[in-house]
Amino acid sequence: MRSRELLRGSEQALVGVAIFSALINLLYLTGSFYMLQVYDRVIPSRSVDTLIALSVLAGLLFAGQGALDIYRTRILLRVGRAIDERLSPRVFSLIGQLPLTGRATLGLQPMRDLDNIRTFFANGGPSAFFDLPWAPLYIGICFLFHPAVGLIALAGVLLLAFLTALAEIYTRAPMTETAAHSVSRNNFAEAARRNAEVVTALGMGARMRERWMRTGDSYLDGHQRASDISSGFSGLSKMARMALQSAALGVGALLVIKGEATGGVIIAGSILAARALAPIELMIMHYKSFVSARQSWKRLGDLLVAYPEKPAPLALPRPSTVMSVENLAVSPPGSQRIVAHGVSFELPAGAGLGVIGPSASGKSCLARALVGVWAPARGSVRLDGAALDQWSPEALGAHIGYLPQDIELFEGTIAENIARFNPAASDETIIRAAEQAGVHSMIVRLPKGYETQIGQGGVALSGGQKQRIGLARALYGDPFLLVLDEPNSNLDAVGDQALTQAILDFRARGGIAIMIAHRPSALEVVDQVLVLANGEVKAFGPKDKVLRPLARPAPLRAAEAS
Repeated sequence: MRSRELLRGSEQALVGVAIFSALINLLYLTGSFYMLQVYDRVIPSRSVDTLIALSVLAGLLFAGQGALDIYRTRILLRVGRAIDERLSPRVFSLIGQLPLTGRATLGLQPMRDLDNIRTFFANGGPSAFFDLPWAPLYIGICFLFHPAVGLIALAGVLLLAFLTALAEIYTRAPMTETAAHSVSRNNFAEAARRNAEVVTALGMGARMRERWMRTGDSYLDGHQRASDISSGFSGLSKMARMALQSAALGVGALLVIKGEATGGVIIAGSILAARALAPIELMIMHYKSFVSARQSWKRLGDLLVAYPEKPAPLALPRPSTVMSVENLAVSPPGSQRIVAHGVSFELPAGAGLGVIGPSASGKSCLARALVGVWAPARGSVRLDGAALDQWSPEALGAHIGYLPQDIELFEGTIAENIARFNPAASDETIIRAAEQAGVHSMIVRLPKGYETQIGQGGVALSGGQKQRIGLARALYGDPFLLVLDEPNSNLDAVGDQALTQAILDFRARGGIAIMIAHRPSALEVVDQVLVLANGEVKAFGPKDKVLRPLARPAPLRAAEAS
């Protein structure tokens, strides 16, 4: 099933490769029969005309064989590209989906697996598998020449097949270990790159480098073991092929001496025996790349089965009335630990909710569930009565604005980031989002305005600028639900005022704004407050009613409670 899934759409091309391989292998007989005719007919008859005719015919057949071989390689290259082009969208989606399902450790491995598969086809690796079924033909012809020549060819094929089986047994574990260490090594390097500022500022560079080197040593050890085994079997296969080819010549010479064969049989039998061994030897020579591609094939196939494409749900109308949260429980992807539970509330259009509580109370986790980033462990989040999973991610994203605590902008222009990289975005909608976020005047003062390249991760911008542009991105497209996680953490007074006005304007347009905050003082723009502590809802209701007890001194609250 997985093989059909990965090769879907390339079946006709592979049938063409099989047909080309059949013709190529039939034309491979040209050299053998040419030498047979030269030694057994031309030389005894001393006929130059026959030699010329045979040479012209052989030249034409060799040209046809070469052309077919070139086209076969090109077809395999295009099969690899077709697989890449067809699966790349799903692989990219997997890379973004896996961290949300508790499998973040895979990192970019699906992309590397797809690269391995494409490279395997591009390097002509599968050609050995298409040539292998033709080995019995060559062995059979060797038997027709003489049973002794056929036995030598058969012995060679069996010996190389035995070496291939040994290579499979001895390289399987090192290759699997190497792949695991490669993932760990790449993930550690990526983490160090993302946190380069912290690593440098805290003087952790040398220690991080030493740890990465230890991880790299494990990877290199496994890679070296696999390479040593692969190269060892490759050397043995070459030695066996040369020895068997010489044995065929020696046995042929003995047969000629005894008068049981001709000189042409010696040469033709040697060529055919070598040709019968060639596909197996090629498999052994490229065995490491074959094993790597096979492992990638299996991993990627397993992921495609585990995360199948979901049919697009029925397009729902744009939400505009109410948001409801029903007995919601939230747990991190891949974990059974509940970080927030029993959360229930309902907000009408135009409402503003502030979510407050101490650190590690589950506020940011709740925010991720409210926008559909994390699937609920229990309960549901609904917009106009429809659960979030009734929308496709793309359709739901148009109705949601989200500003996470850790703001990530992407390499590109400010306009592209605000427009969520929508190529159909109009200038008016981009500018309107920037004006709603109060960031338009800041953007136009930049040297290239909206066309300013922000660099990888927004390195060209300050923390406050990134936060305000992130707010404009959240407001782009006039979403119905706006969830802001600590949106004023990097803002100055001007930015804080712009944020306040943006939320008030958003609510006035009928949107629902939810603001995650540590401090009650950040909740001027909301009318409802939800208090979280240890993942539980401690209070929910109108802001004045909920915040009034919190504003009293602790001794007074304790006295009232008693």
